[in-house]
Amino acid sequence: MPTEAKRETVAQLTEEARSATAMIVSEYRGLKVSELGEIRRNLRKQNVTYHVVKNRLMKIAAKDAGVERLDLLLEGPTAVAFARGDEAAAAKAVLDAVRPYRMVKITGAVLGSRVIDVDGVTRLSLLPSREVVLAQIAGVIGAPMSALASLFEAPLREIPGLVQALADQRA
Repeated sequence: MPTEAKRETVAQLTEEARSATAMIVSEYRGLKVSELGEIRRNLRKQNVTYHVVKNRLMKIAAKDAGVERLDLLLEGPTAVAFARGDEAAAAKAVLDAVRPYRMVKITGAVLGSRVIDVDGVTRLSLLPSREVVLAQIAGVIGAPMSALASLFEAPLREIPGLVQALADQRA
């Protein structure tokens, strides 16, 4: 029979899973409590929460949240990073936060309804952030307009030279 504490834990994990844009799963075997705290502090700065979870409770919470495929990644001692916002930035933040601790292994992630493996998480972390992509798109859109404006402006820049040449010719 489930206890009240387990019900509260499942409710909290369900809410985290519903609000997350990505859930990155890792195996934390061998980490000290102080090291887990350090990882949490680093990730909190990036709007990512990191929870050590019981697999059975996380499976229930994932099912309640509508994330059916998360149970594929839940094996062994598990910690889940719940990211809100840019998935690529979150993946980079998680990989950077766990890099000093060699015993932490990323097992995969869930993005919406899609499960990706550790290689997918690594590739995701290499993508530029949303702001960078938007700036690149703006640059691509703006470049032809800038070139066109420069072409229309060129004859106007030549007018003072033509007027001076005409003045020199008449003098």
